[in-house]
Amino acid sequence: MRPTRAVADVRALPRTVFGHRSLMWWGTLGFIMIEGSTLFICVVSYFYLRRNFSTWPPEHIYRPALLIPTIQAALMLLSNIPMRMVDRASSRMDLAAVRTGMVVCSVLIVVMTILRAFEFSALRVRWDTAAYGSVAWATLVTHTTLLVLEMAETIVITVLMFQPNVEERDLSGVSDNALYWYFLTGVWIPLYVMVFLTPYFM
Repeated sequence: MRPTRAVADVRALPRTVFGHRSLMWWGTLGFIMIEGSTLFICVVSYFYLRRNFSTWPPEHIYRPALLIPTIQAALMLLSNIPMRMVDRASSRMDLAAVRTGMVVCSVLIVVMTILRAFEFSALRVRWDTAAYGSVAWATLVTHTTLLVLEMAETIVITVLMFQPNVEERDLSGVSDNALYWYFLTGVWIPLYVMVFLTPYFM
């Protein structure tokens, strides 16, 4: 008796998919969960250490400056507008719009990375000055690693978009990059509140 073999015609299936139908999307989501867990540990550590002090920051330590961190938080929120436009353009396979949007996003994330350097100064405390300084710096450093990696990836993708042989799957990668961008900028808002604002009312 000859074994039967299942046969399916897959010619009609799309060669490029977006969102949860893409393996890269799931890989990006997994990375988000891992990095989100790391940042969650920073948050738990921050509030745990707060319980050990009668004042926060501890005595003789200045509260952080707010100007640069507030500009940074606003810029991160607003940056989702052009990135969302890029995300939608990639789904439409609109290469011209993707190129323009990626250039804008590349400039924005370079500016955000530069501002991050000033945010360390805005803490107004050394990393080794009490537990407060250590946990504030740890939170900023952890998020900065993600910011720098996203900057590098965004610039590389932007350069790729201007190559003559851009493929449909490359546009799917743009959408996956947008997913991580939303996480990177969105998660910073509660972290900004924790690191820079809570010392004023805790």
